[in-house]
Amino acid sequence: MPDITSRARRHLPRSRVLIASWCLGLALILSISAEAREPWYPAEVNVWDPPFNSERQRVDREYRALDHAAEPWRVCMLIPHLKDAYWLTVNFALVDEARRLGVAVAVFTAGGYEYLDRQREQIGECLAQEPDGILLGAVSLDGLNDLIETVVDRGIPVIDLINGVSSPRISARVGVDFWDMGQAAGAYLNKLQEQRATPIRAAWFPGPDGAGWVEASDAGFRDAVSGRPIEIITSMNGDTGRAAQTALVKTALEQYPGQIDYLVGTAVTAEAAVSVVRKRQLKDRVGLLADYYSPGVHRAIRRGEVIAAPSDLPGLQTRIALDTMVRILEGREFSPHVAAKVVLIDREKLSTWDPSAALPPRGFRPVFNVDWQ
Repeated sequence: MPDITSRARRHLPRSRVLIASWCLGLALILSISAEAREPWYPAEVNVWDPPFNSERQRVDREYRALDHAAEPWRVCMLIPHLKDAYWLTVNFALVDEARRLGVAVAVFTAGGYEYLDRQREQIGECLAQEPDGILLGAVSLDGLNDLIETVVDRGIPVIDLINGVSSPRISARVGVDFWDMGQAAGAYLNKLQEQRATPIRAAWFPGPDGAGWVEASDAGFRDAVSGRPIEIITSMNGDTGRAAQTALVKTALEQYPGQIDYLVGTAVTAEAAVSVVRKRQLKDRVGLLADYYSPGVHRAIRRGEVIAAPSDLPGLQTRIALDTMVRILEGREFSPHVAAKVVLIDREKLSTWDPSAALPPRGFRPVFNVDWQ
C-alpha cells in the first residue's frame, strides 16, 4: 500500500450522459507494446509530509496501485500540448493505465503554454461532458484557480498533474517539484566545472514564462549554481515548441559569440541545440544539458551530443495520478501529494537505466479518448 495520509470524502456517481467522441482507431490502441502492459508497481516515490508543504519535506515510500477500478469512471485530462515527447509520454501512460484500470478518459490539449484562454475554455468543455474527475496539467500556476474552485464546488475532484497550480482547492497533487529538476541540472553543471577547474559561462533556457514548473526549475537551477564559479550569462524564456527554442538558442549564440560554454534548458532546447551547434561547428566548444528528459535527449546522450538530463518519469506520475483519482472517487485511502523520484541520466547511467517510465513507445501517436461515451 502507498503511504496513507488522507481518506476521500465523497463517492461520486458515474455520469451516463452520452456525448460525441473521437478515436484514432482500435489498431493504434492495440499497438501499445506488451512490455508497457507489464505491472509498473510497486514504485519508489516521494510522499510530501505534510502535503503541499513549500519546504519540500518528503519521505520515501513504495507505491502500489489498485488492480482495477470498481466502476468505469470518466476522467478528463487537460494538458498544455502534444508537441513534444514529454506530453506524448503522459498521453501514452494515461491511455494504457485507463485500459488497465477499466476507466474512461478524454484528453484536451491547449496547443501551447501561451494558450491560457484555450485551456480555460477546455475546462468548460470538459464540464459539459459531466466527468467524474479532472487531471490538470496546467499552462499557468495561477490562471486557472477560479475555475478549479468552480469545478470542486460541483463535487468534481481535481488532481494537479506535473506542472503545478497554486489553488488550495485541489484534491491531490502528483508531480515532482521542478525545483529538484533544475537543481539536478545545476548540480551536474557544478561537477563539470570542478572537472575543468575554470569558471563556466552558461546560457539558461528554463521554458515558458509564467508556468509553475518553469518558475520552480529556474529557482532550483539558480540555487545549485549560486556561489559557484558559474555565470548565467543570459536567461531566455519561451514556449517549448522546437521552432521557439531553436530561435532562442540561435539568438543567444549570436548575442554572445564565443562566450558561452554550456547551453542549459528544457529537453526541447537541448534537442534544438544539437543541430544548431553542429551546423555552427561548435560541438567541441559548447556543451549541452537538459533539465528534463525526452527521446531526442535520450538519443543525443547515447551519441555524446547531450551530456546529461534528469527525468521526473512523467509516465509513472501519470499512472499514479489516474490511480489516485480512482481512489478518491471510490472513497479509498490515498496520498494527497506524491511524486516520482528524480533520476539523473548521463552516458554512464544510460547503459543500466530502464527508460520506460520516461519515454513513449516508438511510433506512438496521440490518443484522445478511451471508452468515452
